[in-house]
Amino acid sequence: MASSTGTPSGTDGSARVLVVGAGPVGLTAAHELARRGLRVRLVDAAPGPARESRAVAVHPRTLETFDQMGLVDAILARGRKNRAFTMYARGSRLVRLDADYETMPTRFPYSLVIAQTETEAVLREALARLGVTVEWGVRLGSFTQDGDGVRARLEHPDGTAEEYAVPWLVGCDGGHSTVRKQLGLPLLGECSETWALADAPVTTDLPPDTIYWVHTGSQALMMVPYRREGHWRLLDTAPGRRREGDDAARLLSQKLSAGLGRPVEVGEPEWTSVFTFQQRMVPRMHEGRCFVAGDAAHVHSPASGQGMNTGVQEAYNLAWKLAMAARGQAGPELLATYGQERVPIGKALIGSTRKATFLVQFKNALAGVALPVVFTFVRNIGPLRRAIQRKVLGGMSGLRLSYEDSPLSTADPLAGLPVGSRAAAAAERRGDPGSEALRAELRDTRWSLVWEAGGPGATLRAVAAAAARAHGDWLSVRTVGDGAGGVPDGDGGPRPLADPDGVLRRALGLRPGGWLLIRPDGYVAAGGAALTRGALARALAPLGPQAALPSAGPDAAPAPAPAPAGSVPGLDPASTTPPGLRDTVGVPPRALEAHR
Repeated sequence: MASSTGTPSGTDGSARVLVVGAGPVGLTAAHELARRGLRVRLVDAAPGPARESRAVAVHPRTLETFDQMGLVDAILARGRKNRAFTMYARGSRLVRLDADYETMPTRFPYSLVIAQTETEAVLREALARLGVTVEWGVRLGSFTQDGDGVRARLEHPDGTAEEYAVPWLVGCDGGHSTVRKQLGLPLLGECSETWALADAPVTTDLPPDTIYWVHTGSQALMMVPYRREGHWRLLDTAPGRRREGDDAARLLSQKLSAGLGRPVEVGEPEWTSVFTFQQRMVPRMHEGRCFVAGDAAHVHSPASGQGMNTGVQEAYNLAWKLAMAARGQAGPELLATYGQERVPIGKALIGSTRKATFLVQFKNALAGVALPVVFTFVRNIGPLRRAIQRKVLGGMSGLRLSYEDSPLSTADPLAGLPVGSRAAAAAERRGDPGSEALRAELRDTRWSLVWEAGGPGATLRAVAAAAARAHGDWLSVRTVGDGAGGVPDGDGGPRPLADPDGVLRRALGLRPGGWLLIRPDGYVAAGGAALTRGALARALAPLGPQAALPSAGPDAAPAPAPAPAGSVPGLDPASTTPPGLRDTVGVPPRALEAHR
C-alpha cells in the first residue's frame, strides 16, 4: 500500500482543519470554518451522498442558524412549513395542537419538513461556493496528536494511504465515530426501542398541513407530510418481527387505517429502515486539538427530531471558537467553552428525548381508553391547550436554549436582553428596518458590540471607537439611537444600524448609553447601562489576553488582569481545561503562529 504526503485536490497544502464526516453536521462545521477564512479539508468514507433521509425536521432555532449562515432561503424553498400536531386514537380525532410561539419570538414560527438529503444538498452547494468539496470514499484510518497538531492516516478508495498533518481535527463521523473511539471518549447510556422508518407515497384524504400521531389501541405511528405532493415520512414505533411474505406497505396501511378510522393506502416505500436507537452521550467533547460533534458525541431517540438540529447548532458553536483560536484571536480557554456549553445541553437532550419517546410510542394498555378522555379535556380547556402547545414547542424548537451559565456570559442586571439569550428574538418583525438591520448584522462572522449612541459623554464614544479599531477583524461595533449618525463610521470606527422608528432599540432593551455584546452564534454574552472600558474589558476577558483592549489614559476605568492561558475566569484551570489541551497551555502563541 502506497503512502503519500502529497497535496490533496483542491487545497494548497496548508489546510488548518480536517473535518471527518460530510453529513449535515460536518457540512455545517466546514462551511462556517471556511466562511471565516480557514482552509478546510472535508472527507467522508461513504462513496457518495446519502440517499436515505434520517432527519426530516428543521426546527426554528436551526432555521435562525441557517439564516446566520446565509442559507435559510434555499432551505425554505425545499421544505414544507409545519404549524400543527394532530392526534388520533382508534379512529377518532383527539386534538389538534397549533403552533404558538407568542412567548418565543422568532421569524420562523414553524418547523420545516425537509428531507435530510435536501438539507445536505443545500449545504454542499454553499460549501462549494467557498471552494470546498467533499472527498468521498476517503476514510480516516487513525491519527495521533501533540501540542502542535494532528497527524492523520487517510485511506483512499484506490487502496493508497496518505499521512496528513493538520493543526485541528473535527469528528462529525456519526454514531460509530472513529474519532470518538480513538480519543477514548466513552459513549455512556443505554440501548432502547426498535422502530421503523419509511418514505412512501400515501393515498389519504388527510390534509398535509400537520404532523399526525396515530394510536391504534396498542401502538402508535406518526405521519409527516413532505413538500412533494402525496409523499410522507412514516414512523412505526412497534414494527414487530417481520414474517416471510409480509409486505411493509400493506402492514402500514392496515395500522394507519385502524388508528385514523378512514382508509389509508401506503404505496411501495422508496426506502425503509428498522433500527434500534440508543440514548447515549460522551462526558466531554474535546481532547487537545480534536473535537467531536453531532452523533459522534450523542445518539438518542428520533422522537422529537432533535439529532440533526442539535448537531448543526453544535457545529456552529464550535466553528467560530475554533476559527478564533486558530487565527490567534483568542486563547485555548475559549475552546474549553465548547464542551462546557454543549455537554449540559446533550444531557438535557437525552432526558427530553426519553420523555418524548415514551409519549410518542405510548404502549400502555389503558391508552385506548384514557387518551380520548384526557384529550377531550385538553381540547375544551383553552388555557391548558395553549400551555401544552408552548411546552411542547419550547422543548422542540430550540428557542429556549440559553447560555446564561456559560463562562463567556457576564451578567449585569441593567443589561437589555438577558445574558445568554438569543439576539434573534429582537429581529423577528418583518418589514421593520431595525429588525432587518440586526438580522444582517447577525450574518456577520464576527462578534457584535451594539451601543445605544444617544447617551451623553465623549468617553463612551471613545470606548466604542477604540474597540472597533483594536479588534475590527473579529469585532463589529455598531450604534443605534438618536446620536448614531454622529458616530464616526470610517477608519474602523463604529457604524450605525438602521432604526428610524426605534423598534430595534426597544426590542434590544437599550436605553441611552446602554450596550450589548453578541457572540458570533447570536447569543448575548454581556451588556450594561453604560459602555465603559472596564465593563467591556470584563466581558472580553474570557477570550484570553488576545482580546484585551489597548491601554487607556488615566481617566479610563482600569481593565481587569487577563485570565491565565488555559483558564476560565472564576474557575480552577485544572478542572476546566480538557485533558490533552493542558499540554498546549502556554504554547498557543508559538504553535498558532506556525499555522497562520
